[in-house]
Amino acid sequence: MQKDIDIIIYGATGFTGQLCVKYFKSLNTSVKWAIAGRDKEKLQKVAEDNSVDVEILIADSDNEAELDVLTSRAKVMLSTTGPFHRYGSKLVASCVKNSSHYVDITGENFWVKGIIAKHHEEASAKGIRIIPSCGYDSIPSDLGVFYTAKALNKPIKRIESFHSWKGGASGGTLETMFSMGDLDLGNDLLDPFLLNPKDSYSQEQLDLSSDKVGIAKKQEINAWSGPFIMANANTRVVRRTEALLSLRQESYGANFTYQEHAYHKSWWSAFKSIIITGISVLILMSPLKRAVKPFLPKPGEGPSEDIQENGWFDCKYIVEAEDGQKSVFNMHAKGDPGYKVTSKLVSECALCLVKDIDSLPGGKEYGGVLTTASGLGDVLIKRLINAGISFEGPL
Repeated sequence: MQKDIDIIIYGATGFTGQLCVKYFKSLNTSVKWAIAGRDKEKLQKVAEDNSVDVEILIADSDNEAELDVLTSRAKVMLSTTGPFHRYGSKLVASCVKNSSHYVDITGENFWVKGIIAKHHEEASAKGIRIIPSCGYDSIPSDLGVFYTAKALNKPIKRIESFHSWKGGASGGTLETMFSMGDLDLGNDLLDPFLLNPKDSYSQEQLDLSSDKVGIAKKQEINAWSGPFIMANANTRVVRRTEALLSLRQESYGANFTYQEHAYHKSWWSAFKSIIITGISVLILMSPLKRAVKPFLPKPGEGPSEDIQENGWFDCKYIVEAEDGQKSVFNMHAKGDPGYKVTSKLVSECALCLVKDIDSLPGGKEYGGVLTTASGLGDVLIKRLINAGISFEGPL
C-alpha cells in the first residue's frame, strides 16, 4: 500500500494528543495529516471541536492488523498514547515492519530499552528512525546538551544541566507514574547507562555517572542544585546520544559525562525539594498511591488553559571543556512544559521526518532506535527556534 498520509497522530483523543491536533491546525501546513485512536466517536468530537477536516482512522493499540493499516499508510506515526509500556510496543513493531518513522513522548526508559533490543537492528537496516522521548522528556536535556557541545566546538569533559519550570500535571502522566510503581524494574532504575550499546562507556564514565540527590552551590549560575524527578530518565537518553554520535565519530568528548539537577535560588528551596521528591517516590512505590489516586486528574484531564499559557521551562547548562574552559548556556520556552510545549516539541519532530528527511544527520538511510539529538540534531534545533523556543550561549 502506498504511503498517502504524511503524519498520523495516534492517541488524538488524549490530553496531549488534542494539543497536537491544535498545534497542527495552527500551522496551516501543506503536510497531510490524520488522527487515529480506538474510539471513533471521541475522534470525531476532537475533529469537530477543533474544526479540522482530516481523516479519522480506527486502531486499537493491541490489534496488530489495525495498526498495520495505519503504518502502511503513514510516513510518520506520532504517538501520545501512554503508558507506553502498555500501549506502545505493538505500534513500534508495526512501524518497523511497514517502514514508518516514529516519534513519541515517553519517559519510560525501561520500555525504550526493550524496543532497542527488539527493533534497533532492523530499523537501522531499513533506515527507519524510531525516536522516543520527543517531549519535555527529554528534549531540553538531550537537544540542549547537543546544542551546547556544537556551539562550543571543542572536546567536552562534562555537562551539568539545571531545570526550572512552571506547569501542571495531566491524568495520563499520573497514570503512567502510578503504573510504573506497580512494576518490578529491578536494576533498570539504577543503571546510568541503561540505553547504551554494550561496551560504549568506560569505567571512569561509570564511576562519575551515578544519580545525584544532594544539594550543592553552583557559582557559575548563582544557584543551588537539588534532585530533579526526571533526571533518571533524561540522563540515560543523553548518554545514549553520546554513544550513537561516537559511532559516527561525532563524540562530545573522550570520557564525556553528564548529570542533571533541579535549579533552586536558595538552599532551603533545594532542601524542600529533597523532602517532596522523597515523599512522592514513597507514595508511588507503596499502597499509599491507591489512597491519593481518586483525588488526582483522570486520563484525558489536564492543566487549565491559564496554566498552559502561563507555564514555562528554563534549563541552564554548565559546560566544562577538556581544556578546562567553563561556559554557561540556556534553553527556554513559554507554555506549560509537560503539555503545551511538549505538543509543540513532538509535532516539530514529526515534521522533521516529513519535511526535512534529506537533511537529517547520518544521511537519508540512517535509522535505528535513536534520540532527538542523534536522529534529528541541528534540523530540529532550527525548527524549534522558528517555533519560539530559545537556545542561548555561551552567556
